[in-house]
Amino acid sequence: MSILNVDLHCHSVVSDGTLTPEELAARAAANGVELWALTDHDEIGGQHRAAAAARAQGMKYLTGTEISVTFAGETVHIVGLGFDPDDEGMRRGLEQTRGGRGARALEIAAGLAAVGIPGAYEGALKYVGNPALISRTHFARYLVEAGTCKDTAEVFRRFLTEGKPGYVPHRWATLKDAVRWIREAGGLAVIAHPARYKFTANEEYALFMEFKTHGGSAVEVVTGSHTAAEYVKYADTAREFGLAASRGSDFHSPGESHTDLGQLPYLPGELTPVWELLADRIQ
Repeated sequence: MSILNVDLHCHSVVSDGTLTPEELAARAAANGVELWALTDHDEIGGQHRAAAAARAQGMKYLTGTEISVTFAGETVHIVGLGFDPDDEGMRRGLEQTRGGRGARALEIAAGLAAVGIPGAYEGALKYVGNPALISRTHFARYLVEAGTCKDTAEVFRRFLTEGKPGYVPHRWATLKDAVRWIREAGGLAVIAHPARYKFTANEEYALFMEFKTHGGSAVEVVTGSHTAAEYVKYADTAREFGLAASRGSDFHSPGESHTDLGQLPYLPGELTPVWELLADRIQ
């Protein structure tokens, strides 16, 4: 199972991707993915569609989501895999987490208007499949359309990040709550793309210690935003903390994402793939 082509991290129009669950399934299958998970941000509404689409494409499927968490003043993402997609506790928790996005979006638009970019809220809405999940990514796509920036990478260099116009912080779920929702719904919790967080060594150690204490199970070692050196670093971290390892592209959109579905190296050796722990939950 460790050498399957597995992709356990991607996003559809249900959150901030641009493809439907069915289109993602077709793309994953065309790229040779054998085991797939759709992990929309703070949302599980696309899970039944994704599972049916995976079956239609001849792929195995694990349920998934990516929960936004505030830890040490940073937004951290926790992927949940293999849970019951109809679990009421998970549904309520994610609904509460999503609740602050609308007010935050209006504040982002006000910040952009203050530097001469009017109409950003209405512009971002054109890219939103689910209005409850409006995010910085939707604003970034609008700023490209409006000609303010040439691509979304430039948007995030100039706007929407701390210290730049349009940045508005948001307090998400706690790490403890996110892991609890996943575990109580029968799934396993995974720290997503750990190299992306701007933590000191001590803060990162605290993140992994607290995650493990709350019952977290795995870390994304191979993911679209990690370098080869970071694969090695987080393979060592997985061994140090006794965590399983996950693999996922974090694909959002053709032409936008660093890495396409299924186009990743295999996990480094001597790690336990998280999907082996979830073998009884694979559909």
